[in-house]
Amino acid sequence: MAFELPELPYDYEALQPFMSKETLEYHHDKHHKAYVDNGNKLAAEAGMDKLSLEEIVKQSFGKNAGLFNNAGQHYNHIHFWKWMKKGGGGTKLPGALQKAVDSDLGGYDKFKADFIAAGTTQFGSGWAWLSVKNGKLEISKTPNGENPLVHGASPILGVDVWEHSYYIDYRNARPKYLEAFVDSLINWDHVLEMYEKAK
Repeated sequence: MAFELPELPYDYEALQPFMSKETLEYHHDKHHKAYVDNGNKLAAEAGMDKLSLEEIVKQSFGKNAGLFNNAGQHYNHIHFWKWMKKGGGGTKLPGALQKAVDSDLGGYDKFKADFIAAGTTQFGSGWAWLSVKNGKLEISKTPNGENPLVHGASPILGVDVWEHSYYIDYRNARPKYLEAFVDSLINWDHVLEMYEKAK
């Protein structure tokens, strides 16, 4: 299955002032496009171009670093764009999700603090995640393009903490970016959709 760069689900100005047009243009049109182009080339070379993206991510992990990095980042970014929306964020989660956050993570405030801490303490490039593992929600972080798929979990929310995701808008203030992401950008409907699939 060939990798394709998806259209953004909103226009370039939609996420301002929390994420600028310039950030989205660089991040989507240049960085994500590079993962797609490199991933297609490397998947074909590895004879994996007929597999689903999830399969390529899982099968290349620990075996083919170049392919894994590009396929992992492509997977992460396909969802990253959908995990944000204009007027997103906030403390009102869809019912089923709220219940799970309360029972598995100690409530919204603790989720927010732990999720932001995971993103802040990820040394160097990487991601912070909310995933379903063994039927329960968990928060984790991964380096570079790695994601919870390769650790037996299903990611339902992720935030990119590579510098290209926030440096134009926040410079080195990564915690400020993470706060803006949680408070003002998360598309909880997409998180719910992935949560229901993951269960």
